[in-house]
Amino acid sequence: MSESKVWFITGTSRGFGREWAQAALGRGDRVAGTARELGTLDELVKQYPETFLPLRLDVTDRDGDFAAVQRAAEHFGRLDVVVNNAGYGQFGMIEELTEQEIRAQLETNVFGALWVTQAALPILREQGSGHILQVSSIGGISAFPGIGAYHASKWALEGFSQALAQEVARFGIRVTLIEPGGFSTDWAGPSAKRSAEHPAYAQAWAADRERRGSMNRGNPSSSSAAILKVVDAAEPPLRLFLGRTPLQTAEADYASRLATWREWQDVAVAAHGEG
Repeated sequence: MSESKVWFITGTSRGFGREWAQAALGRGDRVAGTARELGTLDELVKQYPETFLPLRLDVTDRDGDFAAVQRAAEHFGRLDVVVNNAGYGQFGMIEELTEQEIRAQLETNVFGALWVTQAALPILREQGSGHILQVSSIGGISAFPGIGAYHASKWALEGFSQALAQEVARFGIRVTLIEPGGFSTDWAGPSAKRSAEHPAYAQAWAADRERRGSMNRGNPSSSSAAILKVVDAAEPPLRLFLGRTPLQTAEADYASRLATWREWQDVAVAAHGEG
């Protein structure tokens, strides 16, 4: 077994965060796990009283993020794996989104991950090691109707994380974007938020519900082995798909993009001008 690691995981009350925390603890690692309601972590506290540290945290609270990360590092003496998992999906056609809905989506999915990342970096730099896992989505590289706000948040996460990976490699810090496809979490259930639907999009919403209803969703618990393999790798990837369908989606999407760029390349080159 690999050397014991110390994890900091946001959003451990359910879904991927809960599964990965359980897997890490089960193999003897130590975990600081956050949730907005501490009671949702009672089972982990009872099962792993010596190796699990529960922390109440709303990731949109920047000061709270810095305090939670610092407390975890002081409690366990170091941090090896930082997982930005907390987030949710905002359902709404672009025209349907309110200002508050899109701002709230970005506050949690983008700024929450950014604040935790910034809080962890000085600790990881001082150690000369560490691994940051940013939970993105196939929706971080592709896009579908009805979740434009969510896509905006995940594309932003992808962008700053790819830049981050280049900035911190010299310090021995690795970054991996985790890009799941459809899994049987409550992402589209109780955790989701929904805009008021506009009658003009009734047909589009009906088609979207039919598409989602026919999806073959993965088992979240089955993802744990992949995550453990990534954090134990000597050279972890910048990006990792989870599930059967993301690669197919990505290949089709990028093939379409390349074809369009090539078709319009003469126009692009002409825009460069002389000199």
